Amino acid sequence: MKTYSAKPSEVVKKWVLIDADGVVLGRLASIVANRLRGKHKPTYTPHVDCGDNVVIINAAKVKVTGNKLNDKVFHWHTGHPGGIKEVTMGKILGGRFPERAIVKAVQRMVPRGPLGRQQMKNLRVFAGADHPHAAQQPETLDVGAMNPKNKRSA
Repeated sequence: MKTYSAKPSEVVKKWVLIDADGVVLGRLASIVANRLRGKHKPTYTPHVDCGDNVVIINAAKVKVTGNKLNDKVFHWHTGHPGGIKEVTMGKILGGRFPERAIVKAVQRMVPRGPLGRQQMKNLRVFAGADHPHAAQQPETLDVGAMNPKNKRSA
């Protein structure tokens, strides 16, 4: 018996809708990364984009555990002298683009390179409850009900 290797023309992509309201960020990101890569399918092939299209709504209502809102700090440098910048997770989630926290968390769990960039194009994140992908009829995936640890109320 030969090992099955999917061809890009044989891949069937579904649309999945995930509500991030009250879901823990890291647990959500790992589930979404597996969906984007296609590792949940029996026809998973490592070198082919066989994952699903994922739509995440209510990104502004995602939760982080512990004291990460204040203690988790992201640094970057502008390239100019004295140009070190920092921002906390709380400022990102409470700021203008809270969906970037989910995008970056998922991006860091997807392989780097051309295939990872192609898979990240299948992710759409929206801060509110509205999304323009209703015509694709996405099936709802309840991440909070998969495991009691996935959901936080406080």
